[in-house]
Amino acid sequence: MTILRRSQLTIRPTFRRSYGTSTHKPTKLTIGIRREDPLRIWERRCPLTPDAVHDLVHKDGVEVLVQPCERRVFTSNDFLKAGAKLHSSLQPAHILVGIKETPLPEVLTDPLPAPGSPRHRDHVANWDTPMVPRTHVMFSHTIKGQLYNMELLAKFLASENPAAPERGTLLPKLVDYELLVGEDGKRTVGFGWFAGVAGALEALCAMAHAHLELGVASPFLWTPRPHTHPSLASIRSTLRNVVGAQIASNGTPQSLGPLVIGVTGTGKVAEGALALLEDLPIQHIRVDQLRNIVTNPTTDLHKIYVVHAHAKDYFVRRDGRAYDRSDYYTHPDQYVSEFHTTIAPYLSLLLHGAGWAPAFPRLMTNEQLTTTLEIAQTLGKGRFACVGDISCDVGGGLEFLSQHTTLSSPYFVARPPTLPAHLPSVTMMAVDILPTALPLEASQHFSQAFLPYLRDIVSRYTLPLGSATKTKEAVALERATVASEGQLSASFQWLREPLGVWKESIPDPAPSSTASSSIPTQEKIQREKGRAQGIQPRKNVLVLGSGMVAPPAVAEICSRPDVRLVVASNVLTDAERLTAPYPNAIPMLIDMGDLAAVERLVAEADVVISLLPVPFHPSVAELCIKNGKHLVTASYISPAMRQLHDHAVAADVLLMNEIGLDPGIDHCSALSLIDSLRAQHKEIVSFTSFCGGLPAPEDAEVPLGYKFSWSPRGVLTAALNSARFQLDGQVCEIRGEDLLKTYFPTVPISPILKFEGLANRDSLPYAKTYGLEPISNVRTLFRGTLRYPGYADLMYAFRSIGLLEASTTVTASSWDSLVRHALEAKLGTRIKDDPASLRSALNEVLAPAQYESVMQALHWLSIVPASLLSSADSMPARGPIRLPPILPKPAAPLDLFATLLAHKLQYAPHERDVVVLSHEIVTRPSANSDAARSESTAGSQGEEEVHTSSLVAYGTRDASAMSRTVGLPVAFAALQILDGGVRARGVQGPTEREVYTNVLRRLGEAGLRVQESSRRVRKVAGAGAEVGSVEEALGRRWREIGL
Repeated sequence: MTILRRSQLTIRPTFRRSYGTSTHKPTKLTIGIRREDPLRIWERRCPLTPDAVHDLVHKDGVEVLVQPCERRVFTSNDFLKAGAKLHSSLQPAHILVGIKETPLPEVLTDPLPAPGSPRHRDHVANWDTPMVPRTHVMFSHTIKGQLYNMELLAKFLASENPAAPERGTLLPKLVDYELLVGEDGKRTVGFGWFAGVAGALEALCAMAHAHLELGVASPFLWTPRPHTHPSLASIRSTLRNVVGAQIASNGTPQSLGPLVIGVTGTGKVAEGALALLEDLPIQHIRVDQLRNIVTNPTTDLHKIYVVHAHAKDYFVRRDGRAYDRSDYYTHPDQYVSEFHTTIAPYLSLLLHGAGWAPAFPRLMTNEQLTTTLEIAQTLGKGRFACVGDISCDVGGGLEFLSQHTTLSSPYFVARPPTLPAHLPSVTMMAVDILPTALPLEASQHFSQAFLPYLRDIVSRYTLPLGSATKTKEAVALERATVASEGQLSASFQWLREPLGVWKESIPDPAPSSTASSSIPTQEKIQREKGRAQGIQPRKNVLVLGSGMVAPPAVAEICSRPDVRLVVASNVLTDAERLTAPYPNAIPMLIDMGDLAAVERLVAEADVVISLLPVPFHPSVAELCIKNGKHLVTASYISPAMRQLHDHAVAADVLLMNEIGLDPGIDHCSALSLIDSLRAQHKEIVSFTSFCGGLPAPEDAEVPLGYKFSWSPRGVLTAALNSARFQLDGQVCEIRGEDLLKTYFPTVPISPILKFEGLANRDSLPYAKTYGLEPISNVRTLFRGTLRYPGYADLMYAFRSIGLLEASTTVTASSWDSLVRHALEAKLGTRIKDDPASLRSALNEVLAPAQYESVMQALHWLSIVPASLLSSADSMPARGPIRLPPILPKPAAPLDLFATLLAHKLQYAPHERDVVVLSHEIVTRPSANSDAARSESTAGSQGEEEVHTSSLVAYGTRDASAMSRTVGLPVAFAALQILDGGVRARGVQGPTEREVYTNVLRRLGEAGLRVQESSRRVRKVAGAGAEVGSVEEALGRRWREIGL
């Protein structure tokens, strides 16, 4: 009797029984290569090349079926020669691969006999034939909740297919190429580089046409369109030997002036465009050279001038401060683009390859286009006449991109309604499937990248259950799986919402006479749903700002159908993005400089939440007091805010502050525990508290063990603050210059994670906040910041080198010279520009024991050469090599170092953060309690208790831990105030029991529960802190350093 080997995907179904015997051959693992949607007439790419198919058939032993297609870059005969077979429907295929999403009628969802089981005619299984689900791999365009493809997603889900066998567990798996990423978080399977190359070619052709409309024939008329050549090599040869040679020999038309091409973006798209331009006689220039190049009559016309513009070149803060990458991604609403004045007017062609999201400022708005063209008209013919938007983001980074184009008609004339009649239109190229114009090389690249993943999928079918190894490809495929066994993957449970919107949007079977009965948008559906349920909002909340912590707060507030929420932002698209999913939320555009407009919004609200930068809070508070409205912020109470206390009390207004994480949850959890202990007649003798926002341990293998989601400058300057606290009955102080070397190497708050701690400013005022006065009755009062081990030593070394100096400036011509210049400023002496001199200078400020580890960190940060390391064996893997530009102008070393750290120590999209908060409170029985009297009678022995209160929260795919732990407390407090649940008035923190108990309860319901524990210890009278406690670890360290 034959024993069938079962793969790990095998499920045994209850299919009809076949009577009689069979001698059919065993089923082979079969891969099917789909044809692309026939309606996509230009789609010629293929996920696998004939060479890859040959290896799969002859080396891997699988069967490959190919769906015939005469448009495909590889012919059917190519695949037949490789060993594949042609099949019209791919019905026998276990694994189906294509490029774009499968047309709905062609999605195969039925299971197949497992590889190795008897093959039956028409694939009808015996009752005991093991069956397996299929696997579909494609760019599904479902993973962002695209409503138009929810019907495709529904085919993979048991909830939408109640008749599917085995309760839907045999429905196919859906894997999306877009989610395949490497360990660095970057996509490993894609076409970005080829989009850049093809986009640059199509844009050069469009520019040549725009020049013709200006009455000028330029050499770019000979630019080859990518789909007209058999290979990329042929294209580049023509561009180099015809177009480039013509320019180098005869120059560009004098009437057009110097031809300047601008490129935006830093990813594969920009890399592809820049690589293509290298085939022309180009000269790279900086943004600050643009005006001189364009206006100087002696500029050489035998060159094409290329400027690669980065975000720092055109984004500036609204308050006038320079661009900071970390700050930009944290507070995008605080930035505006100056691209329309500093760069765009000087360009002949813009190749736009930068991404954009609704929360971020546009590269150019319609109004800014007007300004650009006004300036361009003064600079000569053809300035900003043509744009190649390779990103093809309609209404996105370039607001005036109103449509995408096709290879059949690659460009159009853009003229937004706001453009005055006297200004010219702009020629726009925005082809949405650019890589398919280079089908051969694009397919070869894609096939090579995809093949290792495909082989891993194959192994899951062919190897015995549990025997397949956990390869890096398997891990990536797991992340890239959208649905499996009829269920959405854990990371995509949120797709239930757009799936529900799609289901509700399906028109009734009855015919309708109006166009408005067609599928509505998500927002329309949600709003109509709210009205249908008879929901009439009665309470009004105004949120000012739309930054990082806004989404959790908005979602929580909008969960209340009786609340009407207005989100007011200086970036309307951000507000629209935040409010779109909710029927009771309204977006508004607001300029905080227009206090009259702000006051009108405040007057209509019952509660105002300010998520603005701290300097804005007092002015908003004054408007709240004037109009009798309550205010909630997550920020520390500033002196300016505290001065408003009496006015707020007189106006019966509550100004609730410090209701985020730190401050916020730390206050709530500390006060709750202290209340509980006092109710048990316990005397508090020690209070220690630590909090930190850190990268999750798996993402912390970098210098400092730290990554920046906020401005690095703030973190660096915090390392220079002085501190004051009480420890073992003594008031202790640390000067700012000593903070990093006076750290606490062991903070025993977790049995798993190891931390070190830094004292956090002045802890003594918290004696009043937590009711611990007089402080002489408390043995220890300490608040600190958590870091992973090694942070303080390395940061102190950076300080010793001079990298944290803010009071002096240096002029560094390159990142490699930053350490030398910082040292020169620190030591007050010149250092020769050679490794030996730099090593000698470093040895003057660094201890011998730390020299090597510091050099390894600096080398990882790409600012010292490998020659400064003691040996190649100790050389660490360097971080990302691409560095931000460094301007050769005076700047503080601290500011330069902050710029570098923001680039090198940033969170990748797949990485997560962790928030750790821990209090330790040591108590003993109160003097007049029964327990105290019992101990007194017993003599020298006493008993103390160590109580802890802790929160550990990790970021998720949908939100960082920091955004949840700040945004949710804000929302909880605002709703409680809205419901009249807070009696306090004036300037307050969350120190009232009614506030902190509610916040902690709601956090627990949201999965952010603060955990409490306690343990008892027997102590000899007069002894210090308990061994193993945080207090004891702090005291031991303090005694060791002898301060």
